[in-house]
Amino acid sequence: MKLPDGVQFHEDIRLLVFRPRGLLDETTINRVVSIIGDLEAKLQEPFNRFFDTLGHDEVELNFRYVIQVSLYRVLSYGGRPPVKSAILATDSTIGHYFQLHAIITEDSPINVRIFQKREDAAKWLGVPIERLAPKFAAVENECGTQ
Repeated sequence: MKLPDGVQFHEDIRLLVFRPRGLLDETTINRVVSIIGDLEAKLQEPFNRFFDTLGHDEVELNFRYVIQVSLYRVLSYGGRPPVKSAILATDSTIGHYFQLHAIITEDSPINVRIFQKREDAAKWLGVPIERLAPKFAAVENECGTQ
Protein backbone atom coordinates (compact mmCIF):
# COMPACT_ATOMS: atom_id res chain seq x y z
CA MET A 1 0.00 0.00 0.00
CA LYS A 2 1.46 3.35 -1.07
CA LEU A 3 1.19 5.85 1.76
CA PRO A 4 1.02 9.63 1.21
CA ASP A 5 3.67 12.11 2.33
CA GLY A 6 3.76 12.54 6.08
CA VAL A 7 2.71 8.95 6.76
CA GLN A 8 4.92 5.95 7.53
CA PHE A 9 4.03 2.46 8.62
CA HIS A 10 6.77 0.62 10.49
CA GLU A 11 5.77 -2.99 10.06
CA ASP A 12 8.56 -4.32 12.30
CA ILE A 13 7.19 -2.43 15.32
CA ARG A 14 3.53 -2.32 14.17
CA LEU A 15 3.36 1.48 14.25
CA LEU A 16 1.65 4.02 12.02
CA VAL A 17 3.29 7.47 12.17
CA PHE A 18 1.31 10.42 10.87
CA ARG A 19 3.24 13.67 10.64
CA PRO A 20 1.16 16.23 8.69
CA ARG A 21 2.21 19.85 8.24
CA GLY A 22 0.45 23.21 8.04
CA LEU A 23 -3.26 23.43 8.71
CA LEU A 24 -4.91 20.91 11.05
CA ASP A 25 -8.49 20.69 9.83
CA GLU A 26 -11.25 18.23 8.99
CA THR A 27 -9.53 17.27 5.73
CA THR A 28 -6.37 16.30 7.61
CA ILE A 29 -8.29 14.28 10.20
CA ASN A 30 -10.43 12.59 7.53
CA ARG A 31 -7.25 11.63 5.70
CA VAL A 32 -5.68 9.94 8.72
CA VAL A 33 -8.95 8.21 9.67
CA SER A 34 -9.20 6.84 6.13
CA ILE A 35 -5.59 5.62 6.18
CA ILE A 36 -6.11 3.93 9.55
CA GLY A 37 -9.30 2.24 8.33
CA ASP A 38 -7.61 1.02 5.15
CA LEU A 39 -4.66 -0.40 7.09
CA GLU A 40 -6.93 -2.05 9.64
CA ALA A 41 -8.86 -3.76 6.84
CA LYS A 42 -5.72 -4.80 4.96
CA LEU A 43 -3.55 -5.96 7.86
CA GLN A 44 -6.20 -7.60 10.05
CA GLU A 45 -3.79 -7.23 12.99
CA PRO A 46 -3.62 -4.43 15.57
CA PHE A 47 -1.06 -1.65 15.29
CA ASN A 48 -0.32 1.41 17.38
CA ARG A 49 -0.44 4.99 16.17
CA PHE A 50 1.70 8.08 16.66
CA PHE A 51 0.29 11.44 15.59
CA ASP A 52 2.92 14.20 15.57
CA THR A 53 1.09 17.55 15.56
CA LEU A 54 4.21 19.70 16.02
CA GLY A 55 4.24 20.59 12.31
CA HIS A 56 0.85 22.27 12.48
CA ASP A 57 0.82 26.01 12.57
CA GLU A 58 -2.94 26.57 12.35
CA VAL A 59 -6.02 24.73 13.64
CA GLU A 60 -9.52 24.79 12.14
CA LEU A 61 -11.56 22.19 14.02
CA ASN A 62 -14.63 22.26 16.23
CA PHE A 63 -15.81 20.09 19.09
CA ARG A 64 -18.83 18.71 17.19
CA TYR A 65 -16.57 17.33 14.46
CA VAL A 66 -14.13 15.82 16.99
CA ILE A 67 -17.03 14.11 18.78
CA GLN A 68 -18.35 12.68 15.49
CA VAL A 69 -14.96 11.33 14.43
CA SER A 70 -14.27 9.90 17.88
CA LEU A 71 -17.62 8.11 18.00
CA TYR A 72 -17.04 6.80 14.47
CA ARG A 73 -13.66 5.36 15.53
CA VAL A 74 -15.16 3.78 18.66
CA LEU A 75 -17.90 2.10 16.59
CA SER A 76 -15.68 1.07 13.68
CA TYR A 77 -12.96 -0.40 15.92
CA GLY A 78 -15.21 -2.03 18.52
CA GLY A 79 -14.54 -5.65 19.42
CA ARG A 80 -10.93 -5.60 18.20
CA PRO A 81 -7.68 -5.97 20.18
CA PRO A 82 -6.46 -2.95 22.16
CA VAL A 83 -4.24 -0.38 20.45
CA LYS A 84 -2.36 2.68 21.64
CA SER A 85 -2.71 6.06 20.00
CA ALA A 86 -0.08 8.57 21.13
CA ILE A 87 -0.53 12.20 20.19
CA LEU A 88 2.38 14.62 20.45
CA ALA A 89 0.84 18.05 21.02
CA THR A 90 2.34 21.13 22.61
CA ASP A 91 -0.33 23.52 21.31
CA SER A 92 -3.10 23.86 23.91
CA THR A 93 -5.90 24.09 21.32
CA ILE A 94 -4.82 20.87 19.62
CA GLY A 95 -4.37 19.29 23.04
CA HIS A 96 -7.96 20.15 24.01
CA TYR A 97 -9.39 18.55 20.87
CA PHE A 98 -7.39 15.37 21.35
CA GLN A 99 -8.24 15.27 25.06
CA LEU A 100 -11.90 15.16 24.04
CA HIS A 101 -11.05 12.32 21.63
CA ALA A 102 -9.29 10.50 24.50
CA ILE A 103 -12.34 10.88 26.77
CA ILE A 104 -14.75 9.57 24.11
CA THR A 105 -12.57 6.55 23.28
CA GLU A 106 -11.91 5.79 26.96
CA ASP A 107 -14.08 2.66 27.19
CA SER A 108 -13.04 1.33 23.80
CA PRO A 109 -9.99 -0.71 22.72
CA ILE A 110 -8.44 2.56 21.48
CA ASN A 111 -6.23 3.88 24.27
CA VAL A 112 -5.43 7.54 23.53
CA ARG A 113 -2.84 9.61 25.37
CA ILE A 114 -1.54 13.10 24.70
CA PHE A 115 2.14 13.88 25.24
CA GLN A 116 4.18 17.05 25.21
CA LYS A 117 7.50 15.22 24.92
CA ARG A 118 8.42 12.79 22.16
CA GLU A 119 10.46 10.72 24.66
CA ASP A 120 7.38 10.09 26.82
CA ALA A 121 5.33 8.99 23.81
CA ALA A 122 8.09 6.60 22.70
CA LYS A 123 8.32 5.08 26.18
CA TRP A 124 4.54 4.58 26.41
CA LEU A 125 4.41 3.04 22.93
CA GLY A 126 7.43 0.85 23.73
CA VAL A 127 9.41 1.97 20.66
CA PRO A 128 12.83 3.61 20.22
CA ILE A 129 12.53 7.40 20.21
CA GLU A 130 14.46 7.51 16.94
CA ARG A 131 11.50 5.87 15.21
CA LEU A 132 9.28 8.82 16.19
CA ALA A 133 11.74 11.53 15.18
CA PRO A 134 11.12 13.56 12.02
CA LYS A 135 14.77 12.96 11.14
CA PHE A 136 14.05 9.20 10.91
CA ALA A 137 11.18 9.84 8.49
CA ALA A 138 13.42 11.95 6.24
CA VAL A 139 16.15 9.28 6.16
CA GLU A 140 13.56 6.56 5.55
CA ASN A 141 12.04 8.49 2.64
CA GLU A 142 15.45 9.17 1.10
CA CYS A 143 16.23 5.45 1.20
CA GLY A 144 12.90 4.71 -0.46
CA THR A 145 11.60 2.53 2.35
CA GLN A 146 8.28 2.90 4.08
